[in-house]
Amino acid sequence: MAELMSLDDALSMSREDIVKYHKEYLNSALVQLMGLIDFTRSFVRAEGTRVWDDEGNEYLDFLGAYGAMNIGHNHPKVFQAMTQTFGKPNLLQAALSPLPAVLAHNLAQVTPGGLKHSFFCNSGAEAVEGALKLVRIATGKEPVIYCKGAFHGKSFGALSVTGREKYQKPFAPLLHNFSSVPYDDLEALEEALKLGGAAAVILEPIQGEGGIIIPSDGYMRGVRELCDKYNTYLIVDEIQTGFGRTGYMFACEKEGVEPDVMCVAKSLGGGVMPIGAYITTEELWNKAYGSVEKCLLHTSTFGGNAMATSAGIAALEVIINNDLPQKAKENGEYFIGKLRELKEKYPIIRDVRGMGLMIGLEFEEPVKKGSLAEKLGGKFLNKLSGEYMGALIAGELLNKHHIITAYTLNNPNVIRLEPPLTVCRQDLDKVLEALEEIFQHNSGLFSLAFSGGKNMLGRVFKK
Repeated sequence: MAELMSLDDALSMSREDIVKYHKEYLNSALVQLMGLIDFTRSFVRAEGTRVWDDEGNEYLDFLGAYGAMNIGHNHPKVFQAMTQTFGKPNLLQAALSPLPAVLAHNLAQVTPGGLKHSFFCNSGAEAVEGALKLVRIATGKEPVIYCKGAFHGKSFGALSVTGREKYQKPFAPLLHNFSSVPYDDLEALEEALKLGGAAAVILEPIQGEGGIIIPSDGYMRGVRELCDKYNTYLIVDEIQTGFGRTGYMFACEKEGVEPDVMCVAKSLGGGVMPIGAYITTEELWNKAYGSVEKCLLHTSTFGGNAMATSAGIAALEVIINNDLPQKAKENGEYFIGKLRELKEKYPIIRDVRGMGLMIGLEFEEPVKKGSLAEKLGGKFLNKLSGEYMGALIAGELLNKHHIITAYTLNNPNVIRLEPPLTVCRQDLDKVLEALEEIFQHNSGLFSLAFSGGKNMLGRVFKK
């Protein structure tokens, strides 16, 4: 007979048992990686910008689930909405629910231009998959142009437009007829469009996993003009940048860009429910799915379920009613300004870049090839410190200052600072003070890398 564990068993597990079960039944290599920087704590409570571990320690969350926590952890308005929905059919395909209809209406009100028709799914990657299918069926064309350094997800279609070989190569061949161009390069994009036949261009207004890369002024507007010139649809991925994160409701609004398709997810679920969507124009929707014969060609069992859409309705209300985009803009300007002051003092910081509360700190690589530091460090230590400087800083922030951050996937020498948009100045100052203390006590690049690398090695040999 199967020996099943209960929910009570799960909620009362020790940290050691959690690690053990993750190793045995989930991803053991991921456990090893997180253990290197001591990211294996057991967090038991969360509220707003804060989380608490099983020993009662309080932490500031400046990672924000990669942009999914714009309104903070466990917002009461979201739970209130879900409580109102409790008892109603959550999944019932033989009826039309009012909840996805209202959420789609509300998205049409807050998104730019003529975006009107929504398709609901469960994640950002699914939203990208749906957008790619949408432009293909509407145009009858295969090619899609994407940007180097982009990150749109790891499912097969989304991976085909994700611009990092590390993620693509193990699964090759991916979807064919997809091509990449450098980000923030209008000339390269026009050369690709001149070849003709592209169904769409897909890009992020700010490359998140690429290392918080912000394009030049006029780039997004230029992309829109080129897509119009060559009769190509524009898909804008606002999965991480959307819902106020950058100081605008959507980052493409900074230059008045109106996409043909917009992908959203993350904070649409209020930090509680998984939900994604793409929103498109009536013209494009009708070309793709505007007949009875084609209306069911792309569907999702859980897409638009009652609990998820009620959370989405509440999350949008919180964002709008509290003017969180403006708060993100004001606090972001303050925070970025103070971080740039740190950059002037400490050469370990190569760059500070961001918009609103989507901020990246890029660090210098401390171990230069052929240097004395490289000879002293050893191959494994140099690899850890050279490729994962961001992880070392994130580890210092977590372990010594109880501040949660992480490095970006496509550039591990960048740590992201993406707190809930409800964050207060006092909490921003705490992070600034913590960074200052780290850099003061580790004045040399190599000393910080060597110290962090040794700590990583120590954890390896403890296991």
